This record gives sequence, C-alpha cells and structure tokens, in this order.
Amino acid sequence: MKKSVSVLLSAALCVGLLAACGGNAAESAAPSEAVPSAAAPSQAASLSGTVSTNGSTSMEKVIGALIEQFKTVEPGVTVTYDPTGSGTGIEAASNGSADIGLSSRGLKEEEKASLTETVVAKDGIAIVVNPANTVEDLTVEQIAQIAKGEITNWSQVGGADAEIAFIGREAGSGTRGAFEELTETGDACKYTQELTSTGAVITAVSTTPGAIGYASLSSVEDSVKAVKVEGVECTEATVLDGTYAIQRPFVFATKTDGSLSEAAQAFFDFAMDPANADLYVAAGVVPANS
Repeated sequence: MKKSVSVLLSAALCVGLLAACGGNAAESAAPSEAVPSAAAPSQAASLSGTVSTNGSTSMEKVIGALIEQFKTVEPGVTVTYDPTGSGTGIEAASNGSADIGLSSRGLKEEEKASLTETVVAKDGIAIVVNPANTVEDLTVEQIAQIAKGEITNWSQVGGADAEIAFIGREAGSGTRGAFEELTETGDACKYTQELTSTGAVITAVSTTPGAIGYASLSSVEDSVKAVKVEGVECTEATVLDGTYAIQRPFVFATKTDGSLSEAAQAFFDFAMDPANADLYVAAGVVPANS
C-alpha cells in the first residue's frame, strides 16, 4: 500500500513538473509570436488610394513615366491619367473631378483665381512638315503667315510649287493655345484640319503632301520632319537655353483653396523631386527642377 502511494506521489510530481515546463515554453514562445504584429503598423502606414490626373495629351509621355516609377515607391496608390486636353483638365481641377489638372500652357488670369499653377517642365513646340518637303528653316513670322493663310504655297518660302495644308489642334488644346500665343496668331489661324490629339496631327502631317503642323517635341516621330525656326533646331538643349523660340510650360493645376489627399500630395511631391529629373529628360522635355 505504501509502495502504491509512493508511485502516485511520484506521478503527481512529474505531472506538476511537466505543467511547469509547459508554462515556461509558452512564455518563451510569446516574444517570437509578437514579431509579426510589431511589423503590422509599418505596413498599415503605407499609402493607398487613387489619384486622378486629367488634361493635356502632350504630357502623355511625361505623366506615363511619372506614374510608372511612382508605382515602385507607393504600390498601394493608383494614379490615373485621362488625356482630354488642357482646357478640360483645368476645368476638372477647378470643379474637383480631378486631383491634378494637366496643362501644356500657362494658366490664364481668370483660371488663377481658383487654381495654383506649378510648372513641372518646359517643352518645345516643334514645327513639323511632310517628310517630302524640301524646306528646312522658317522664321516665326513665316510660320505665323502660313497659319493665318497669308502664305498658301511652299514656293513662297523657298520650297516646291505645292499648296500648303495647315494642320493643328482643336480649340481648347494647350498646344494650340501656346502655339497661337507664341506666334501671335490669336484666333486668326486658318486650319485645313483641326484634330483632337497630338498623335493625330503627326499622322495627318506624315500622310498629307504639303502639310505643316505643330507638335510637342516629345511627340515628334521619324514619320515627320521638324524644321528649324530662326535657324535653331528644336531640341532639349535649345529649349533649356532659351534659343528655340517656340516653347511652352507643362503645368500641374491644383485647387488653391483646398488641399490634396495624402496620396495625391505624395504623387505631386514625387513629380517635383529633383531626384526624378531624369524621368522628364527620358520623356523628351526639360525638367523645371533639376
């Protein structure tokens, strides 16, 4: 009987020791189990949401490059781009349907009443002709006379005896607005065709004998020929040093009396960071901050 009691006591002691050991094991495991939850705050702090940009079709390459690189910095944020034209983009920023309006011209005084203009880059407006055209150089005055219909044949500027077809953008386009302002042609331009995108202008000039048009430097393709203006080629270098006469700003328009969302502000700051200047250069324009 004493032997049985002894065995039972020994078993009880063993159970107690095992319980104690089990308790210590659970306590020692707790710190390692807490590690994942400690990392959660940093993951939760990562930005998320959508940023809407709307406007200039000429800024497509620039915005595309910024959006693509921004994804690597803030993968939780989606930035959208709606290429509607500068006028529509400015209106979208003003009425709040877009976070950032994109304009390829400076804001007008009445637009500055509610919007803040931030220049992100400079762009040259190339004067492009059909590749078969033998004319290599035009003055600003000759370009203006062609636009206004005062010069109607290429022979009048040293070219072949061929009728001129002047092709440009639709009313409200930032490229058109900048071209007309810089050439002082106002509303006097007489267009053979008015098209809704820079790409359409390039295509029309490349396929129309005798055609001339204007396009963002970053959009010029081998299918057309860019002529010199006042003896100066349209290049990033000549836009930067100011020797190329026909150039304009690329602008971010934002509401003056409101604040951007955290995600939109992050994208705005990313676009203005001098460390990202190479993205503008790769898109064929001159960064405002470099």
